[in-house]
Amino acid sequence: MRLISFGSILLLIISIALLISCASLATTVPSSPSAIAATLESPSPNLTMTVPPRVAPSSTASPIPLSSPISTWKVLLPTPTASLTLSPTATHPPPTRRRTPAAPVELQPIAGGPVLRRDDITLRKVGAISGGNVRLARNPLDGNLYSLHPDRGIFRVDLQQGQSILVIPLSEIGGAGAAVGMNFGPDGALYIVRSNIIDEKFNQAFIQKGIPSGSGNFLWETLARTEMYPNGGPLDHRYNGVAVSSDGKWVFVNAGARTDHGEVVSNQEQFPGVREVPLTAAILRLPADAHELVLSNDENALKPYVFARGLRNAYDPEFAPNGELFAGDNGPDADYQDELNWIRAGSHYGFPWRFGNQDNLQQFSNYDPAQDVRLHKGYPKVDAGTYQNDPTFPTPPPLPFTDPIASVGPDAAIYRADDGSEHNAAAEGKLEYTFTPHRSPLGLVFATDAKMPADLSGDTKTLSAFILSFGAALDSLSDKGQDLLHLTLTKKGDTYQAVTTQIARGFKNPVDAVMIENRLYVLEFGGDGALWELTFH
Repeated sequence: MRLISFGSILLLIISIALLISCASLATTVPSSPSAIAATLESPSPNLTMTVPPRVAPSSTASPIPLSSPISTWKVLLPTPTASLTLSPTATHPPPTRRRTPAAPVELQPIAGGPVLRRDDITLRKVGAISGGNVRLARNPLDGNLYSLHPDRGIFRVDLQQGQSILVIPLSEIGGAGAAVGMNFGPDGALYIVRSNIIDEKFNQAFIQKGIPSGSGNFLWETLARTEMYPNGGPLDHRYNGVAVSSDGKWVFVNAGARTDHGEVVSNQEQFPGVREVPLTAAILRLPADAHELVLSNDENALKPYVFARGLRNAYDPEFAPNGELFAGDNGPDADYQDELNWIRAGSHYGFPWRFGNQDNLQQFSNYDPAQDVRLHKGYPKVDAGTYQNDPTFPTPPPLPFTDPIASVGPDAAIYRADDGSEHNAAAEGKLEYTFTPHRSPLGLVFATDAKMPADLSGDTKTLSAFILSFGAALDSLSDKGQDLLHLTLTKKGDTYQAVTTQIARGFKNPVDAVMIENRLYVLEFGGDGALWELTFH
């Protein structure tokens, strides 16, 4: 799913880890708009909707014996008469493993550092490059790693000395607001996503493009900016992640949801009845050669740029070696699964009507939050009472939803059963769609180098990937994340299936990663902002 300004750092935690729906953190970025967009002064009908009552069928779950918790720690269109799938139920044959993986171990070669689960990894602490950095990316032109701090700018990381040097202050980039997304194109063009809050009332996003001008310098211009649109309060996800196609022609940007689970967020009655708006809960595709493109908060005007919808906060989209786009998506403050999605043009991934493979119960007219076993005190939206009987919850769009990638485990497969108990889907021979709730998946990278261990290598039929977990805010489930998972992704019909294996645990809010040959660099948001190098042999 911040260092100089403490408020901006908290803002970033929200943008990332509202990924984890962490806490009620308030941040403002001062600005003085001269005018208010007309579409926001007079919200269009799609912002509020009155619907007939819909009744969910009753579902009675018989108790299932509680499996041992993991010690290391997150279709079709639902209809009023569809049976509710409240826990993973699909069974599967044992996964076909093409190679024998390394035997699991528990090694901590550096005191206070992560614990390794394989004996074929060398661990090195590159250095402490300061906490609060949110992105790590490699420049294809000079081969260097760069980190992004939302308030300070872009730093070049010296992998030998373990130091970082500010090379592009935030003031040079243009746009406004916290810098929360960064990626390079294949030609070395640098793309930065900035998210601005105006008068605590509106959001506005800027996608800035840096054109290489020699000697490590860039000429900056605004590729695109959004119109102002209603701010969703301190827990608004806003714009963040960015990915660039392998041909450099397209830029994909995550437009995070302004709500937790589709509830009304009026922002202190400034926007009565408003839930999501056209500029939110989507991944946009923008031409890389655009200049000063204005993205309208109007469904029809925005349509040419909407690549996929129904995503809550796909914080870290990433292209696989085969050119397919993937992204993790974190679930709400209730115990619904976090996801990994194969992002395809025109697909809808269910938000806010569906999380994982489970229906959002608030859409049904007989919803009673007092009986909802997925709600736990301490999560902001639960404490605020936004999980409630909601007779005006919008009807789903008239198209099928695309399920997230199913995982057979063995790790990150904890779920909340209908009776409120904790279970391990993998141990029960069930599929998880995709991860334990609240893990906050980000830092997705793919491994292609021939020096990788055989069981961590992809081939013509499978993809080899790693993904981080920023970590859960509370301990409502035993799997709290803050680890590194390996994903073996195998094509199954028109989707993928994942084997999910923990590689290392005990990071301090890991936030991003870069793969260089057989070396994986993991950046921590927490603590002193350590950068770790994991070399696979």
